[in-house]
Amino acid sequence: MNPGKVLERLRIDPYILALVCTVALASVLPARGQVATGFGWATKAAIALLFFLHGARLSREAVIQGLGHWRLHLFVMLSTFALFPLLGLVIARILPAGLLIGPLGIGMLYLCCLPSTVQSSIAFTSIARGNVAAAVCAASASNLLGIFLTPLLVGLLIGAQGAGSSGDEVTSIMLQLLLPFVLGQVARGWIGGWAQKNRALLSYVDRGSIILVVYTAFSEAVVRGIWQQVSTGDLAKLLVVSAVLLAAVLAGTAWGARALGFSKPDEITIVFCGSKKSLATGVPMAGILFSPATVGMIILPLMLFHQIQLMACAVIARRYAARAEAES
Repeated sequence: MNPGKVLERLRIDPYILALVCTVALASVLPARGQVATGFGWATKAAIALLFFLHGARLSREAVIQGLGHWRLHLFVMLSTFALFPLLGLVIARILPAGLLIGPLGIGMLYLCCLPSTVQSSIAFTSIARGNVAAAVCAASASNLLGIFLTPLLVGLLIGAQGAGSSGDEVTSIMLQLLLPFVLGQVARGWIGGWAQKNRALLSYVDRGSIILVVYTAFSEAVVRGIWQQVSTGDLAKLLVVSAVLLAAVLAGTAWGARALGFSKPDEITIVFCGSKKSLATGVPMAGILFSPATVGMIILPLMLFHQIQLMACAVIARRYAARAEAES
């Protein structure tokens, strides 16, 4: 039987499976010494390339088309950068002491500070028959604003618990994320058409960059003894907390959209753009904002939450689509 069909039947995302295999490889064969140094430089180059390509592919026309729907975009931004952090703080306060050990607790707060996804938000909005143009604008704006807002929120919510000095953060963000993104936008006139035509090919560059970052981060974490610090019980607790957080945001965005009188297509866009957190942005940024000693554990909640949000939103998108078909 075709392995791809088996994964599809089991509803397993091949990319998530690749990330799991990467963590397993780093656990068995972590990069050490000069090899780790080489992977570190390669990771920085991959992050720069990732954001350069994001800049080159971001359509100005799509952004302009969606900008007019300011109420929807404001709702998505508040969900992403206000509701999520607020819920993260509430969860941190009500959880019994020691339920999530230090770096995992920081990781939960960190994922609450991240921007929304781009590809999956748009894809699920399209499947559910939502406002795709607005989804493109909202998701793209979320990622662009996240370059500035995420470090600010991390400083406010986490502070000295895991992040480096503010001057170093700003410099690293500017050089590794913002500068490549701006250069990508400048180069869009020359390579934008090529990038659009080769989105499938460039998606492998995106995913390969994240896999490289994950391997480098987990290699560092394994060398420092991550699996002696995190138990199966810790992972189970993390799963429950992540599911509760996602359920709260999904319910809040759907209820809020209906209460404010948004149309069904706009509600769909709000639900899918306002309830997700970006692995593609979160993993590279964690390597900049946090020390190498803790970054492996800090991105664990994000990796788990990412898989949960994909599975949950796939089910919700199908239900929205079935309802739309029944009504039409």
